[in-house]
Amino acid sequence: MQANKTQISPALPARERILLTAHDLFYRDGIRATGIDRVIAESGVTKVTFYRHFPSKNDLIREFLEYRHRRWMEWFVDALQRHGKGVNALIPALGEWFNDENFRGCAFINSVGELGGVLPEVVEISRRHKQDMTEAIARLLPPSRHRAADAQAVAVAVDGAIIRAQFDHSPQPALHALDRLVRAVLTN
Repeated sequence: MQANKTQISPALPARERILLTAHDLFYRDGIRATGIDRVIAESGVTKVTFYRHFPSKNDLIREFLEYRHRRWMEWFVDALQRHGKGVNALIPALGEWFNDENFRGCAFINSVGELGGVLPEVVEISRRHKQDMTEAIARLLPPSRHRAADAQAVAVAVDGAIIRAQFDHSPQPALHALDRLVRAVLTN
């Protein structure tokens, strides 16, 4: 997924500018590290306008995660289709995302780590995101009576690769390890 900073036009409606600005800042710098005043300043709205659209930071966080979910899943399904049929599309699709210069890992894993203990909605939205990702992976797998369990195993391996790709000097070791894990799951 292209994680590049979104070009935010001042002509966009205020709510959309706020959401896009928050998306960029929350993903790049973290949710807790990003204050509302910074979102307001960078989106070019007044405090009154901000609070009219998002009565609290928690409201903005929920909307950020919902937006990120829609955007990421659209990208993921499209990337899988671009890279061929079946499970062989998974590694090159994720490689696109991991190799983006602004890649900061999974916004949902990061959000649960930051806020999961204090904002239960973050966990629920993230759980739904991971379920949708797992279902997309299941559609890549050959039919079998173990398809759901295999998809779950591959999804867990994907999450591990996402985390590993964040701190290795290159995403290649994570992608190679993921490829080995996927093949191991499918040969059992």
